[in-house]
This record gives sequence, C-alpha cells and structure tokens, in this order.
Amino acid sequence: MSTLSQTVGKQLYQNLPTKYRDTIFVRMISFMKIPMLYFVSPTVTEISDSHCVIKIPFLKRNRNHLNSMYFAVLAAGADCAGGLIAMKAIYQSGKDVALIFKDFKADFLKRAEGDTYFHCNEGAEVLALVQKAIETGTRVEMPVNIVAKVPSKTGDEPVAKFVVTLSLKYKK
Repeated sequence: MSTLSQTVGKQLYQNLPTKYRDTIFVRMISFMKIPMLYFVSPTVTEISDSHCVIKIPFLKRNRNHLNSMYFAVLAAGADCAGGLIAMKAIYQSGKDVALIFKDFKADFLKRAEGDTYFHCNEGAEVLALVQKAIETGTRVEMPVNIVAKVPSKTGDEPVAKFVVTLSLKYKK
C-alpha cells in the first residue's frame, strides 16, 4: 500500500504547475533544515535556469514595530532567492554538495511595507558554479546579487539590495 501511495503522491506532485512544485520544495527543505525560513512562508513566483523570484508575504509575524518588514525576514528572503537555483541543481545532480553563504552584505534603501519580492538574475552563473564544484571537488565561491522590491508600494524601485557569497563544496 505504501508503494501505491508513493506512486500516486509522485504523480500528483509531477502534475502540479512548476511554481507550486518549487514552493513545496522550498518549504520542505526549510521545514526540515532551516525552520526560520519556513516560518516566514516563502513562495516561489518564478524560477528558471537564469533567474529566480521569491515572495515573502507581509504577515504580522514578518513585521517589526514600525509596521515594515523585519530586517531578518528580508535577509531570509535574500538567502532563499540567492540559494534556490543552486539547491535545485544540487538536488537534481544527486551529488552531495554542501551549500553555505560565506558572507552577506545588505543595503536597506526604503521600508518594505508590503509583500516583498526577491529577484536573483544570476542563475546561469550559479548553475556553472555548481557544476564546477562537482567537477573539481574543491570549494568554489561566487558573489550573488539579490534585489528586493515591493511592487504594491514602490513599483519597480528596489527597497533593498543584497550581495551574498555562495560557497559550494562537493563531498566525494
């Protein structure tokens, strides 16, 4: 019976639209390994080999005392957007690659007072970095740029900019 339920579950999962599958992927990984990220409820709105967009909702638990998004929640969104393409590539490779962020730089430009979207447009470079880590077996690093926007309040104008250094190492 469990084999049947696994097969049915896998078919249901595969028939979901990609953005829902990717949101489930992010939430499962975060629930199991990064509970704080799960708590802020990230949603994948777009993902491809070239870019990724993560939405963090403007919920009461994600706000600070000034009724704007708490800076740690903004950091969590940047973390997710900067690492999701690499996480998916690692998962699909079936290899044991450790992913961590070596450093983090943030420029907070405006208050985020609505659902915040985190854009990472360096997917091709991230995919190449994952492949390089697997091929060389050495630690490889790359700075990744993420831009946060609140379209409902500031349109296309950024509310924050982040640079995180993605660090990968293939564990043979």
